[in-house]
Amino acid sequence: MILALLFQFHLRIIAEEPILVASNPAQAGQGFTAILFGGLSNLKNMGQVLYYATPLIMTGLSVGFASKTGLFNIGASGQFIVGAFAAVFVGVRFTFLPGALHWIVALLAAILAGALWGMVPGILKATRNVNVVIGCIMMNYIGMYSVNALVSAFIYDPLQSQSLPVDADAILPKMGMDMIFRYNNRPSSANAGILIAILSGVAIWVILQKTVFGYELKACGYNSEAGRYAGMNEKKNVISSMAIAGALAGLGGGLLYLAGSGNGIQVVDTLAAEGFNGIPVALLAMNNPIGIIFSGIFIAYLKVGGDQMQLYNFVPEVIDIIISVIIYFSAFALVFRGVVSKVFSGKKTDTADKTA
Repeated sequence: MILALLFQFHLRIIAEEPILVASNPAQAGQGFTAILFGGLSNLKNMGQVLYYATPLIMTGLSVGFASKTGLFNIGASGQFIVGAFAAVFVGVRFTFLPGALHWIVALLAAILAGALWGMVPGILKATRNVNVVIGCIMMNYIGMYSVNALVSAFIYDPLQSQSLPVDADAILPKMGMDMIFRYNNRPSSANAGILIAILSGVAIWVILQKTVFGYELKACGYNSEAGRYAGMNEKKNVISSMAIAGALAGLGGGLLYLAGSGNGIQVVDTLAAEGFNGIPVALLAMNNPIGIIFSGIFIAYLKVGGDQMQLYNFVPEVIDIIISVIIYFSAFALVFRGVVSKVFSGKKTDTADKTA
């Protein structure tokens, strides 16, 4: 295990340095330092790590939960943006809701919208055996264009070229994080969303590991025929799994756009990147809900480091390349660990046979 981790670390260092040298050889050292320590350089950047990690954790949980139940949810992008619209719409239009009830209802709307959007490919899979991947891809584009039309029709701000700002009561509480994570009197965007994301990860772990419902979902995912033989309702479990996955992604959209950071939904013909970024987050954690919390923070840490790299004349795309390389080499490290384990287990077997 230690050998595999050391091998993985060295591969990352070897992979990152050539990318930095190739893009900006004169300042490769400063850029590498920014990646390693940019997220810890001051309290504001630490807060930004938590802010960026929140939607990544939620979409990672969405992808990871579906994978644990035998489904590949590539539709987190559509579920994310649909949930975001529901949250922002409630935040802008439901101004009659008092106090904290406003942001709570907005998040509940995001959860419901995401669940309904995720449920559609689940229903198609359960009733018509439509491939989940195909169903999710179609729902991604339907969600993107539907949200574009709805934003333009109901909550568009032409001055900012994005959705209208939500009501003050709909913004997630800071819980003192704006006072802790700040630098030169400039607060970060950290808020209660990171706590909700962490609690969501713990809740998903409990559901999968400690409940009969979670056991049935995993059992049907691993072997649907065995599940049916044991009396489990495979169709119900498929629909439930995709609904929960969609709810998690939708909640991620709500948490991002209710953060009060000035970030609004833009009318663009581009799928929400946060949904696809959840895939590497889940892969890095091997779909473990608790691991997804840490992998989401790790990817967000690299994102903040990438922002700091731009001070040294690196283009923003460099950090995306580095993250991609890390994902590939992490997967390669897992393969390497499996090969090493088989070699050593084979040697032990041979030794035992000779002894016998």
